[in-house]
Amino acid sequence: VGYDTDGKPVTAEDIKAAGAMTAILKDALKPTLMQTLEGTPALVHTGPFANIAHGNSSIVADYIALRSADYVVTEAGFGADMGAEKFFDIKCRASGLKPDAALLVATVRALKTHSGQFEIKPGKPLPEGLTQENLAALEQGIGNLEKQIENVRQFGVPVVVAINRFPTDSDAEVAFVKERALAAGASAAHVSTLFAEGGKGGEDLAHALVKACDEPSEFKLLYRDEDSLKQKIETIAQKIYGADGVDYEPAAEEQLAKFEAAGFGKLPICMAKTQYSLSHDPKLKGRPTGFRFQVRDARCAVGAGFVYPLAGAIMTMPGLGKAPAGHQMDIDENGDVVGMM
Repeated sequence: VGYDTDGKPVTAEDIKAAGAMTAILKDALKPTLMQTLEGTPALVHTGPFANIAHGNSSIVADYIALRSADYVVTEAGFGADMGAEKFFDIKCRASGLKPDAALLVATVRALKTHSGQFEIKPGKPLPEGLTQENLAALEQGIGNLEKQIENVRQFGVPVVVAINRFPTDSDAEVAFVKERALAAGASAAHVSTLFAEGGKGGEDLAHALVKACDEPSEFKLLYRDEDSLKQKIETIAQKIYGADGVDYEPAAEEQLAKFEAAGFGKLPICMAKTQYSLSHDPKLKGRPTGFRFQVRDARCAVGAGFVYPLAGAIMTMPGLGKAPAGHQMDIDENGDVVGMM
């Protein structure tokens, strides 16, 4: 949990907190069984965002699911440069499980956003170019999808692309994404309308994924345990993000050296970076090249078992707005909670 004045590690046991932590986690270690609207079982267990954490559901939930079904789909959140990379390099490394295939979700409007032409502001209507046919913007942003397909295939598993369709997507835009996805190496690409139509909106996608699971695959990790922390960071930055190299600020250099000296050098890397770009800079859209990845600091989650470098201006604890939602919450004269919306 920290270091003493001599630079030696201080553990939860040292501050007599380990027992209380264990008591709190005793029941939290059990996944929650839920179901979809159509009765498909779903195990919900842990849900960190992949821009600042590992972005995956728990290994325990996966083990239970694998004993209960022929096919298990487990989530790896945010972009494939984060959620998928961390699923493969952190979670699969820890669990020993090898995925048969990957499902990569894309949307037409997100790919048009990667053209860099549009500014999206929370609470404001989307720019017209995102809700109307715009093949030029799609052409400029499609490189992001192509790179994400390449990223998944680096791990030796086939990838199926799901085009999560919005009502404003044109047939020409959807056909363009399908064509480019297949050309980039996807085993298949199908439209998903699961949100609007339920299970029948994903039947073609499901059949394609089952077929991909039977394709030859040779799952492999991106880096070795024995590689230094810097070697691991640079491998991810160059092979997954497309960077020319990595620049470390003094704080990052100091922390990484300290972690190596403390015996944490064999831990995997859990990069904390923006979800808006393959790089550390949210302004670099599409498939950026010719940049150097910036690491400003590094921290170690010893219990979780990974080192997490901080890239660019990323915050590991999202900030609250000027008027947090809690300001509106209260109990009315009937004893009912109000202000939760």
